[in-house]
Amino acid sequence: MSRTTRPVVTALSAFALAAAGLTFTAGTAHAQSCSQSYLPLPDPSCQPGALNPDVTQDTIGSTICVSGWTATVRPSSSYTTALKKQQIVEYGYTDTSTSDYEEDHFVPLELGGAPKDPQNLWPEPEYGNQTAGNKDTVENRLKKAVCAGQVSLSDAQNAIITDWTTALSNLGLS
Repeated sequence: MSRTTRPVVTALSAFALAAAGLTFTAGTAHAQSCSQSYLPLPDPSCQPGALNPDVTQDTIGSTICVSGWTATVRPSSSYTTALKKQQIVEYGYTDTSTSDYEEDHFVPLELGGAPKDPQNLWPEPEYGNQTAGNKDTVENRLKKAVCAGQVSLSDAQNAIITDWTTALSNLGLS
């Protein structure tokens, strides 16, 4: 049986870490860094948003516009809490108390966001001028507008991704 040399093992390990979004420095693995400079939005290089392929303009009558539908696709709290802990580190938040963050869907489930995709989930602070609670209000208004036919699903999704703090005014809903 042949023995793999240490440089080959090191190179393969570094490659595996890079594929997992980690960097290899001085013998340790470090999580990819996400910037807080985009707050109250997530860092677009870490969470650009992701869509649920089952939700389209043609399916809103059997998905997002059905009362209680989001509960059928919402991921478990054990999944989101584990992801939140990981992402709090990735964002470099000095406050690491999980209760100070909502593991939020960037594109909300109410607008056809991908339920479990880490590119659509991020630890949104519950403190500051624009919080997860403020975003929830915007999400609910956009869902009502989509279901009432005032705004297309794709326009609402794009407005959230562009900047949820201006989404309502950009769509003429404020």
